[in-house]
Amino acid sequence: MATTPFNSIHRHCVAVKTLFWIEGALSLMLTNYKEPTLQREIPYYNILSASVDASNLVIGYAHEKNKDAFEASVLEFAIHKDQQDAIKTWIEKLLDLAYGKTPRQRRIKVLINPKGGVGKAPHLYKQEIAPIFKLAGAEVDVEVTQHVGHARQIAKEIDPDAWDVIACASGDGTPHEVFNGLADHEQPRKALSKIAVVQLPCGSGNAMSLNLLGTAIPSRAALATIKGTRIPFDLASVTQGEKRYISFLSQAVGIVADSDLGTEHLRWMGPVRFEIGFLIRLLGKTLYPVEVWLGVESGDKMAIRESFRKEASLISSYERPPSDSDDLPPLRFGTVKDDVPADWTHIDYKNMGNFYCGNMGFMTADANFFPCALPCDGKLDLLTVDGDIPRRRGMNLLTSLVKNQLWDQPEVTFRKLKGFRIIPKAKSGYISIDGEHMPFEPFQVEVHQGLGTVLSSFGRLYNTQTALL
Repeated sequence: MATTPFNSIHRHCVAVKTLFWIEGALSLMLTNYKEPTLQREIPYYNILSASVDASNLVIGYAHEKNKDAFEASVLEFAIHKDQQDAIKTWIEKLLDLAYGKTPRQRRIKVLINPKGGVGKAPHLYKQEIAPIFKLAGAEVDVEVTQHVGHARQIAKEIDPDAWDVIACASGDGTPHEVFNGLADHEQPRKALSKIAVVQLPCGSGNAMSLNLLGTAIPSRAALATIKGTRIPFDLASVTQGEKRYISFLSQAVGIVADSDLGTEHLRWMGPVRFEIGFLIRLLGKTLYPVEVWLGVESGDKMAIRESFRKEASLISSYERPPSDSDDLPPLRFGTVKDDVPADWTHIDYKNMGNFYCGNMGFMTADANFFPCALPCDGKLDLLTVDGDIPRRRGMNLLTSLVKNQLWDQPEVTFRKLKGFRIIPKAKSGYISIDGEHMPFEPFQVEVHQGLGTVLSSFGRLYNTQTALL
């Protein structure tokens, strides 16, 4: 079990004067010897715990010390013994407001990738995440992964009835392993539906946390893990050769895959390595010839945008598609070795520059590639760009991405897909699945609506810009 240093939780001892509610927050009118009249407002969302003993009311909360981080903090109020019964009733009301329908004291299996964030993940977990989990009363078990594939093995063998959440203190690679491990489970549908997967951003790539929790700050993600809402989440099956594996984030061939996987030797530079690799290939007008078959649901930008707006306006929660089986869903379109479905669109794409298919909006903090992506719409979002466009227009595309204007650029094609097959024509290159390096050979993908489960701070949407709404 995880332990938390006492000095990681900041304590403030005061005497209670008045406790009352304001909209959206608990307001505390406090007195102490230094500040005779001190008023403090704590958002309900930030409140983690509350309890009373013989002489003290104790409130644990996440204190926003600056715009970048929270710290676990405790307020201890001296109370008279005659107040105890009333205070207990007040505490229950406070916790109802603080948690709503979210269960308290979640059972969290934490997996720490010791190499995540250039080796910083264990320290980030201990200092920024563990104190918040402890103060919330979460039941936590921590395991440090020992090798590539270890997280997958742990997820494969986990008891789905024992844990509510698998939290990955890592980059995006560990969630990829976890989803595949749950898919390997002897009861894969049960494991994928009962256990929510969440990323605690401690790596160089933190797309999952950015999209679902709205942050790349570990302490903020810790609070969102305590307070986040469970939602069904689309996963995709990738078949390549004789293998079938699960993808939760993206599938890429072309400049994005090349810029990411082809710059591993520059990982020490952090996210800027991707931008450097991208610029080198962009200025070189690199082409990635492929042959593709697309199962297109919609290829019209206006129609995709309108559908997104309608979905975003709904207030109902997602419902997981029903199933009579506890096995993984069968492949509707077969594998990469089967005949291509007759209604899929064929393109011999000799001048392809970027083939990027995603299941989330943000791929990095300033790269919202897929602004109309949704967590559970049963569709993949595909972006394609020709590789032989003028260099100046290519640079403009990079600038428009940072400004969240990529959608409006005429050189960029967006489609909603139910599946696709792609056959690379070059002799060598990179294929990226969820940022992981896969063999450079043909593969096929199809989406499974609501197969997985995640924690979200945004309900039906991702943490994407609202420009399209």
